[in-house]
Amino acid sequence: MKDSFDLLGGVEQGGCSAKVPAHLLKGILQDISQPASGNLLVGAETHDDAAVWKINDDTAIIQTTDFFPPLCSDPFEFGQIAAANAMSDVFAMGGQVILALNLVMFPAAKMDLAVLKEILNGGADKVKEAGGVLGGGHTIDDFPPKYGLAVTGIVHPGRVITNSAAKAGEVLILTKPIGTGAIIAGERLKEVSQEHYRGAIECMKQLNRGGAVLMQEHNIRCATDITGFGLLGHALEMAEGSDVVITVDASKVPLLDGAYDLIDMGCIPGAAFRNLKYVEERTRFVESLDYNLKMILLDAQTSGGLLLSCKPDTAGKLVTGLKEAGYPHTAIIGKVTERKEASEPVVIVE
Repeated sequence: MKDSFDLLGGVEQGGCSAKVPAHLLKGILQDISQPASGNLLVGAETHDDAAVWKINDDTAIIQTTDFFPPLCSDPFEFGQIAAANAMSDVFAMGGQVILALNLVMFPAAKMDLAVLKEILNGGADKVKEAGGVLGGGHTIDDFPPKYGLAVTGIVHPGRVITNSAAKAGEVLILTKPIGTGAIIAGERLKEVSQEHYRGAIECMKQLNRGGAVLMQEHNIRCATDITGFGLLGHALEMAEGSDVVITVDASKVPLLDGAYDLIDMGCIPGAAFRNLKYVEERTRFVESLDYNLKMILLDAQTSGGLLLSCKPDTAGKLVTGLKEAGYPHTAIIGKVTERKEASEPVVIVE
């Protein structure tokens, strides 16, 4: 009989905190050959959320994949969060999830297979909620366990939402509060209340499907989801891809309850410092910026919300619609301006 085993046992970094540091990944990808194709509407050039391939004049497929080690002890919830996170890339591009495949790395000799069953049940639960079909997958024996999905979505070729279409004069909207990385770390250290921890878990389990529907209804063309590179890392990619300057008002960014206090106590995950290394050369932080807010903006998120660029005359209705759709913390957090010089910072945090 296998020994009982905590799902978090042996896991040093769970969720999207386990990503390869963005500054290292960028250096690797720029040397990889990317053959051109007229049907590839979105590739790796702007570090977008997923690839988009045009099938015909009416349909394009969105292809993405994501998996990571556990970030909570409950296997069903781990499956839910990992699946929600993987499908978020499709929603960030305005798409509809149609098919998913399980990606499973599990130590069958060390852990009871009942744990794996619960992980898979959690993933299946979220795929069903997203309106998709789970069609199988692939499993290997590996430690620590890891789980995620390969996801296929569809979108009209003329209505693809990318991270490289922000326009000067638009405002930035964020649909979920941030701070999941700090709260997960706080739970490991037993420094966070269960109320605050449960709030973070429920936030990560929430799908971005409703946001995708509303973005299409309001003709949004630029968005990304906030995951392992933190709010500022993903804002940087949006600014560079769109050739604009993004200004973030740190005081307007919604935070998960308990996250600020944990950062103030010094509970700052290592991924936040790796994200700082990624953004610091192209980001200007005003001198008066609260250090704790700065680090929360760099905190690696798992299954975070959507960051979208929106025309000012549409923003009010969209924010109201998002709140009514179940994203109560939705807020306007910044603005997009023209980039005048190549050497100037592309992200400003004030």
